[in-house]
Amino acid sequence: MKRALIFILAALLLTSCGQTEEHSATVFAMDTVMELTAYGENGEAALEAAKTEIYRLDGLFDRRNEDGEIFALNKNGGGEVSDDTAGLLRRGEEIRALTGGAFDMTVAPVMDLWGFYGQDYRVPDGAELAAALEKVGGEVTVEGNTVTLGEGTLLDPGGIAKGWASARLMEIFREKGVTSGLVSLGGSVQALGSRPDGTPWRVAIQDPDGEGYAAVLSLTDTAAVTSGDYQRYFEQDGKIYHHIIDPSTGRPADSGLRSVTVVCRDGALADGLSTALFVMGRERALDLWRESGGFEAVFIDSDGGIAATAGLRGLIRSDKEIVFCE
Repeated sequence: MKRALIFILAALLLTSCGQTEEHSATVFAMDTVMELTAYGENGEAALEAAKTEIYRLDGLFDRRNEDGEIFALNKNGGGEVSDDTAGLLRRGEEIRALTGGAFDMTVAPVMDLWGFYGQDYRVPDGAELAAALEKVGGEVTVEGNTVTLGEGTLLDPGGIAKGWASARLMEIFREKGVTSGLVSLGGSVQALGSRPDGTPWRVAIQDPDGEGYAAVLSLTDTAAVTSGDYQRYFEQDGKIYHHIIDPSTGRPADSGLRSVTVVCRDGALADGLSTALFVMGRERALDLWRESGGFEAVFIDSDGGIAATAGLRGLIRSDKEIVFCE
């Protein structure tokens, strides 16, 4: 799953009258550190409910959790699931169709070969990879709360789970009366409203080559999710292998990109698209943006160049030149 790579800039400010109280919490779930912030008198109650929800969703979606629903689906080839699991899988299948398979939850057998789950990294040989690829792209049918998997199909929802969770946390914040809040779930950032002083949230995109940041986004009531080749990787025989697997080849995507950040109101869509657009490469990704709309994106290529879709004009800044794509 994606590692934390978008971080929040500067201290979060109180309102000028000093009457808006900040509440924050740190949670470890879904293999990452999560930071939650909510403002106002109901902030503490909202955070407690949010933490409970994160742990619940983690239990459902973790394919290694023997008591979880994804584990049961993989073991049994299908079954009855909760509304959340059914909704997550439907969303994942929609993104698979939208991206022509560049995002695919059935890539689990290939991810296992590379050792990215247990950090037992290795480069699989050709025969192993070919056998695993035969299981990728299988059928996933969701009818109501009933899920049916094609023969040999194994699910890994890690590429969308944090985005789904962040969207759910926004619902909880609203239910609790919170109007200003931010969650950072290991690189999946989602903002509720604006900061208490009325200004946008400032979210930085990590520089793939260093500890600093490459660009800063101004966000209000939206999500931003980044996928990058520097998040999780290993080196063997002098070559670096990253964790963003191209489902069509079973190998780390070689698209000329170092990172992709997707900005849209739907956290789950942003999460899935950030992976898919990285796999697709900038030109194919821009074609999808022009054809479908509904999201904006920032691309950092292999030589450090930055490009962004036109809808981010005025919402992104960087010390480097930004090329805006129409």
